[in-house]
Amino acid sequence: MTTGVELLMKCVNIPETNDSVELYIIDSAGKETLVETCEKMWGEPSLLCLVFDLTSEHSFANCSRWMERVRVHCHGLHVPGVLVGNKSDLSTRREVQASMAQEWAQSQGLEYHETSAKEMENCDAPFLSLARIFHSLYHECRETIQSLSPG
Repeated sequence: MTTGVELLMKCVNIPETNDSVELYIIDSAGKETLVETCEKMWGEPSLLCLVFDLTSEHSFANCSRWMERVRVHCHGLHVPGVLVGNKSDLSTRREVQASMAQEWAQSQGLEYHETSAKEMENCDAPFLSLARIFHSLYHECRETIQSLSPG
């Protein structure tokens, strides 16, 4: 459980390629008091990973506020990424249905995943999605640059 702001690095291999992506992750625990610190650390984010608690409608509602902060910080540019509903192991306490989270994620241009950090279920899937998105963006930029160079 994150209590402050942490900077983490995770290396993810891209299946069916020889490539890997290093994800630099700023984990802020979603605390309002840490927003200013986080925004200074963000710089120009390439990807977004919003995590909420499936047992808390309030936690899910906060995703909209975080998304708006990202939009303002990035001057309205779309930042691709994932929405992650955590605590899927607590199904009897669930307050946010998968269909609602999936619909919101899709409306924001995000992929949706559910995980249980406690049970270590599906925890790699969001990172793999982020790495694949970045890998794709990298190749698009590379192709654009190569098309601009004189042949």
